[in-house]
Amino acid sequence: MSWSFRLRIRGSPTNLMNERLNFQVISDATGSSARSGSLPLSRGLVETPFFMPIGTHGAVKTVTASEVGELGAQVILSNTYHLYLRPGAELINKAGGIHKFMSWDGPLLTDSGGYQVFSLATMRKLDDGGVTFQSHLDGSIHQLTPEKVIDIQRQLGSDFVMVLDECPPGDADQATWAAALERTTAWAHRSVKRFRESEPLYGHQQYPLCIVQGGTDPDLRRRSAEELLELDTPAYAIGGLAVGEPKKEMYASLEVMDALLPRDRPRYLMGVGTPADLVRAVRYGMDMFDCVMPTRNARNGQLFTRTGKLNIKNAGFRDDLNPVEDDCDCQLCRQFSRAYLRHLFATGEVLGLRLATIHNLRFYMKLMAAIRTAIRAGDYATWSRQFLAEYESDGND
Repeated sequence: MSWSFRLRIRGSPTNLMNERLNFQVISDATGSSARSGSLPLSRGLVETPFFMPIGTHGAVKTVTASEVGELGAQVILSNTYHLYLRPGAELINKAGGIHKFMSWDGPLLTDSGGYQVFSLATMRKLDDGGVTFQSHLDGSIHQLTPEKVIDIQRQLGSDFVMVLDECPPGDADQATWAAALERTTAWAHRSVKRFRESEPLYGHQQYPLCIVQGGTDPDLRRRSAEELLELDTPAYAIGGLAVGEPKKEMYASLEVMDALLPRDRPRYLMGVGTPADLVRAVRYGMDMFDCVMPTRNARNGQLFTRTGKLNIKNAGFRDDLNPVEDDCDCQLCRQFSRAYLRHLFATGEVLGLRLATIHNLRFYMKLMAAIRTAIRAGDYATWSRQFLAEYESDGND
């Protein structure tokens, strides 16, 4: 794949004030660190906490970007690794950036692609310079460096730009976590330097995010956070969690992060998660979330409801003419029954995947809206206990 740079590179770093996010915490809840805030971006005002549907290839599967917005999503996440390989950052640049390419008017975050590359354990070589990998599409060889990842995201034009990091497994040993932390810090410095020496291409400000690593070791987490805070980026991400570690250890790590990360910066918990995870993570002051769960589970026939998960393929729904959820306002629940949706999955109709996706996305967006409302009412502790009691009543997670 040919690669030519069309970026405007400065001789010296840009003024850091141009990176600042005017993040206003509207209210703090009693009994926890949960907070709700407003985040003004060039593409509109975003309210926190929020959940980002996954549009890996520039598309949320089975629905258009505008439909995702109508369901209540404020920000979409796309994947730098996949967009770099196909269709390529240069084509997206010719289209005027990722927003125009996918017809999405709202803010967009692109992750660095590091997690995808590192998951290709037998197809990549990792060193301090970057990562060399074999494409899962055609076997071609590519290299991603901290600088190149920033260059690609400049061409994509995403609003939130993630630096390249190394994400070790959740069950790795302390030495592996420490080595990944050291490399992540070094790469973050190179990525942020590249970001500050370059300019946006499409007339809107982009914001870089560093990623805290360290596994579930509190000392390593503390060290990673302290090292990355020196870079003074407008927001911070927490990586390396929800990758196989016990839930109790994940929440303990979030408690450490809550104490260390600045409260005037958004915190992004990467790859989380279930509705229960979201409700609990908000207690630790988390503001941004993403996960494939609502869309992937939908395509497998699993629907989220206030009382837990519902597997629509089960034979028990064959004659069930009730809506999936009585108080849901999505297209599925307004128009169609459980029996009809089960019929669509049984016959392999693509409409079933689409309706299930619409329902799950709407559930997640309503959940986040309810979280924001409860926090602003000063009642999050009570609300969250009631939600979890109902949602987990049958052992759901």
